[in-house]
Amino acid sequence: MAAPSMAAALAASLPAPSAAPAPAAPTYEAIPASMSKVIDIEAEIPLTAVQVDGLVVTKIIKHSREAYGSTAHGILLGLDLDGTLEVSNSFALPSHASDDDDKSAKGVARYQAAMMRSLKEVQADDSIVGFYQAMTLGSFFNQTLIETQAIHQERLRHGGIVVVHDLSQTARGNAAFRAFRLTKAFFDAFKRNNFSTPSLISHRLTFSTILEEIPIKIRTSPLLSSFIETLTDATVRAPAGANPAAATSSAALPPSFDVLNLGTSSISRNLEHIIEAVDAYKTEEGNLGYLSRQIAREKARADAYVAKRKEENAARVAQGLAPLPEEDVSRLFKIPPEPSRLESMLLLGKIDAYAKSLEQTSGTGLVKMYGVKADSST
Repeated sequence: MAAPSMAAALAASLPAPSAAPAPAAPTYEAIPASMSKVIDIEAEIPLTAVQVDGLVVTKIIKHSREAYGSTAHGILLGLDLDGTLEVSNSFALPSHASDDDDKSAKGVARYQAAMMRSLKEVQADDSIVGFYQAMTLGSFFNQTLIETQAIHQERLRHGGIVVVHDLSQTARGNAAFRAFRLTKAFFDAFKRNNFSTPSLISHRLTFSTILEEIPIKIRTSPLLSSFIETLTDATVRAPAGANPAAATSSAALPPSFDVLNLGTSSISRNLEHIIEAVDAYKTEEGNLGYLSRQIAREKARADAYVAKRKEENAARVAQGLAPLPEEDVSRLFKIPPEPSRLESMLLLGKIDAYAKSLEQTSGTGLVKMYGVKADSST
């Protein structure tokens, strides 16, 4: 609070400005839609990379650790320049702790609007370029993430991106960050709200073609790099009265043997998630099979009715009578639409992510076990 008081004191010490007539409010003309692409040249440059400041990385890691599980999510702020999306700031959003989803969503919207007003007042970056989401064991496929990214991709200039942060990798000492956006084929099917089997075939959609990954790089300032170097290369102070040359340098962090941990607990947890995802996929496939059989029965009834009406009309024509009027089959038989297969695709993506995480964890554990075996034999 010292800075505002000093600014107020300086402003009070200056002479009062002379009264002047207030200038007229400027008027602006709306840019025609046909000229918007000509004026906004940056919108025509394709997005090729995402650059995240080190401050944003630390804020995301801190929020993900403090939040429960993988509920941490927030807004990314920055700008896009020459095909690079520069993320310079971020802020966390409150989690959906309430049972009333509508009320909770309105509360999050009000909080986001208040944060944007506060950032604008302090002249900080207030341009939304995407959002971030925490995840565990590499799995982040869910309907909420897809719908949020679709909204950003429709309203933002370059579509925006979603940065996912893996908590399980960070616990093992690897800060894992990946940037994604929806593919053009999936976004087209999502806007049509059509994930039937013919639509998936025409768009060539699978769980691996829902998102496309964008290269991400972390940018740190020289001052931050120097600070990290001072933390890792600290020196031990010599006792009072001792020779200064006797001070020896040593690592600031004590030796750790966590790298030798086989990580059996994470493997068992990963297997539990895989089993849960497989069970959910089997349940979803059972529901889809039931709906498909129901649709087939209704179609068979409608086809049988149409065939019977044709036979009756043929018999009436043979007897010299006028044929019966044709009726709207869709009004007589309620044939349900083909069910969406989006949820089953997302579940397949979740199983694939868990399997890849299990492969990486178990592979590292096998290398450690062989290393211990080789060392014990010698």
